Amino acid sequence: MRKDQTQSVPSTDGHLKTNFPIVPVSEVPSNGLSKGTGAIRPVVLVVDDESVIAETIAEILKRSGYAAITAYDGEEALESALLMPPELLLTDVMLPGMNGIELAVKVRRIFPECKILLFSGQAATTDLLASASRGGHRFDLLTKPIHPNDLLRHVSSSLGARRTQSAVTPA
Repeated sequence: MRKDQTQSVPSTDGHLKTNFPIVPVSEVPSNGLSKGTGAIRPVVLVVDDESVIAETIAEILKRSGYAAITAYDGEEALESALLMPPELLLTDVMLPGMNGIELAVKVRRIFPECKILLFSGQAATTDLLASASRGGHRFDLLTKPIHPNDLLRHVSSSLGARRTQSAVTPA
């Protein structure tokens, strides 16, 4: 399949959900952080109830030097965060049970330094964000589908200088 082609992805209800451009994994840029460099690999918790989306985003992040872990709902994400505190939470807004904004608020209460990026492909997200904003919570929102280069730019920007710190080796 050529990279300018699009592919349809089935949703959990069996209907085609969206079309998105195909980007070969070999074209995902690397930031130079790899498992063997001794650099700190920032932990990014990726949450989406569509496992294909969560796993694809995690793979993009891993190939770019991040330690990405996945969860498929809010409760699972909270459990994962307690076991491995994330530096960045990247979550879909529309999740079954606890939505992504509720998850973001809970994660931020437990881990105040955790950066938050929300993403969504649904218009209903606007009302949820407005409600969170009235409650004093401000979150950045990415629109699905997102190109891998744009995703990595937002992740890198959110993490800032913390992304490039080197590991300290004990004496």
